[in-house]
Amino acid sequence: MIGRPNAGKSTLLNRIIGEKVAIVSDKPQTTRNRILAVKNYEDGQVAFVDTPGIHRPLHRLNVRMVDAAVDTLREVDVVALVFDASTRPGHGDEYVSNLLKDLKTPAVLVLNKIDLVTKTRLLPLMEQVQRWHDFAAIVPVSAATGDGVERLERVLLEQMPEGERGFPDDYLTDQPERALVAETVREKVLQHTRAELPFSTAVVVDEFDEEERERLLRLYCTIFVETESQKPIVIGRAGEMIKRIGTEARHDLEKFFGTKVFLDLRVKVNPDWRDNDRVLDDIGVPRSNTKGTGGARSARGAKGGRGAKSAVGARRR
Repeated sequence: MIGRPNAGKSTLLNRIIGEKVAIVSDKPQTTRNRILAVKNYEDGQVAFVDTPGIHRPLHRLNVRMVDAAVDTLREVDVVALVFDASTRPGHGDEYVSNLLKDLKTPAVLVLNKIDLVTKTRLLPLMEQVQRWHDFAAIVPVSAATGDGVERLERVLLEQMPEGERGFPDDYLTDQPERALVAETVREKVLQHTRAELPFSTAVVVDEFDEEERERLLRLYCTIFVETESQKPIVIGRAGEMIKRIGTEARHDLEKFFGTKVFLDLRVKVNPDWRDNDRVLDDIGVPRSNTKGTGGARSARGAKGGRGAKSAVGARRR
């Protein structure tokens, strides 16, 4: 799944999988790395790959994000171009669609957020966007309500090449557990700091202590900000904000891991983290032409496995 920032790709992925594997926010550029999640059907299996929104890169972080999305195009069996139907098509959308020009891979255009669009506007929009590319299908959906999503899944499955299943039946995602922890904390930071910290925060897991995992998982994280003035925004008056962030993140993590969680959060200032390769490596933003690996989590709620498979294409049984 590719598209412009804030097109709703992560919300769509979570809707399809039926479990939250990607954080969501109303801020653009929320997704920073590729996220693979697998769903099994009676007649096949699809590995969905969510990618960062394609935009003009201004920092090394953004360069890596865009590269991750573009690199994925050459590795999958079907491309789903997700477009926010509640917006007017612009030059950025045409740029993204032009990336499909030389691909032999079939592409499906997904018109998302149709719950925000009247039918009188949707039909002219479909006529306009179908000129972008020779799409195998155009499917209107609402990731928020689920409208049209089941039809989209059938369309994508029909485009899959036949072959053996690429993943075990209980495989959920290729995201390492550390990445899932960091992203859960970052989601809460985005939700509660709103416009004050649009793109200037990152979360690194300093310690993942699972020695007593069945009883208690101990997690220690650092939230990076770029300026001293941003630090008190995250901490809040008398620590109220960081306590709220930590409490909500802990509840989500306990639900995900199925055990009690102790979560320790600290805030540090690093003015150059978006251009620091070491920090970008730590937060899991891939370098171009590399494939991410890490511990996967079972769809049945089992502990994360080690050595997860990389983001290969989707396959059909």
